Amino acid sequence: MREPPLTLGFEDEPPDDEARSARPGGARASRAAPSTDGFVVRTDGAARGNPGPAAAGAVLIALARADAHDPLAAPDASISDYLGVQTNNVAEYTAVVRAIGLAQDLGARRLELLLDSKLIVEQLAGRWRVKDLKLRPLWAEALRRLRELPEGWVAGHVPRAQNALADAMCNEAIDRVMAGGPASVVIRPRA
Repeated sequence: MREPPLTLGFEDEPPDDEARSARPGGARASRAAPSTDGFVVRTDGAARGNPGPAAAGAVLIALARADAHDPLAAPDASISDYLGVQTNNVAEYTAVVRAIGLAQDLGARRLELLLDSKLIVEQLAGRWRVKDLKLRPLWAEALRRLRELPEGWVAGHVPRAQNALADAMCNEAIDRVMAGGPASVVIRPRA
């Protein structure tokens, strides 16, 4: 399978001969000021065993909030999905794809992904190849959805400790299903 060409979500990037300022995760700055019409997205995937019972977790915090980049900020929306038996990397990518989808459903124009998976950050930025065939469709879907964002996106790597809320969503999903509860819980902002 050929990997789709990589764009980083900014259609108005200056030509190569113009100065560009790098953004976290390798995306380039757009000419306009970054939008606050979007979310900081923190995701995690977990597998108890690898492969094993797995889950995807995500928290979305509105960019307009003063505490949007605080790792402990209360989420505006969240995902806690049980995935069945999967590998950890499939769970990590699934969390990213589902979080992007939820953000789009909520009208996001821009996303700032803060992930503890260096693999995903580097692959989305095009610095690392996607060698695992199971990950390629998820990677391609994440990029396709990110390219749809009118004001772009950035992805940066953060320490695992800064992703505790997304990690908790994963553990809640696995524990909830093992106790006979629903496989998926998605919380959206109140209208």
